[in-house]
Amino acid sequence: MADSPVAGSAVPIRDAATVMLIRDASKRLEVFLQCRTATMPFAPGMTVFPGGSVDSDDYRADVAWHGPSTEDFAQLLGTTSDLARALVCAAVRETFEECGVLLATSHDGSPIEKRWFDDHMHRARSDLADRSISLADLLNRHRFILRADLLAPVSTWITPIGNARRYNTRFFLAALPEGQEADGHTTEADRCYWCAPSTALEEWTDGKTILLPPTWTQIRTLAGYSALADLPIPFDTTTNEPIPVIESAPMNDATGWRLGFPHCEEYFEGLPEGAKRGLRP
Repeated sequence: MADSPVAGSAVPIRDAATVMLIRDASKRLEVFLQCRTATMPFAPGMTVFPGGSVDSDDYRADVAWHGPSTEDFAQLLGTTSDLARALVCAAVRETFEECGVLLATSHDGSPIEKRWFDDHMHRARSDLADRSISLADLLNRHRFILRADLLAPVSTWITPIGNARRYNTRFFLAALPEGQEADGHTTEADRCYWCAPSTALEEWTDGKTILLPPTWTQIRTLAGYSALADLPIPFDTTTNEPIPVIESAPMNDATGWRLGFPHCEEYFEGLPEGAKRGLRP
């Protein structure tokens, strides 16, 4: 019998948000993906969604906000209103930093003009990335309104014990705002692209990409939808059920020790042979 995995140390768990940016294209649903550079300290070389850790400035309350309230998000996320606000702001900030999509509108509710992106986007992204300004600063300076109604939390994944970095990551769906385009202008990824969920799964099965269990699970779910209108965006504010929280845990079966999570048998069955070895504790 294989040895049991070594128990993990008390690594701090950081709050994080990641965003599945969705659009309708050519009569199908597409999601925006990034292949992380090999030099990234967390998940190098993996295909992921835009996202990152919550910053202290994400807690600022002076953000113009449209859509479900922070209390509505807190109910679904199973957390406090302050943390819920910070998670939504982190999701919006990271999406803008990493792919140039700003989940916001002008103060009157109209789409942000293309001219603003041409004149201000590069500097704004750079300033956010080096923390010269906060998301609240950016929105207030240009009289923009954060569009919380374009976001919907769907699940929470906690990095398994034993990793050098651990995150409590909330996954959000987000609709691509009218008139905006996602790009690949980020130092964190070698490749950024739109892809049908079914195609993303095929590329993973063929060994062309590497998907960690949380990413694979979300793409697997998205593959069951054919249009943006079918997704729960905005989410139902009358629901009393928090989104599921998943913490992968070591399990022992006939093949030895491996991570257990929803549909893990399907995941490991579809993995290329080399990757199967890499994901065993």
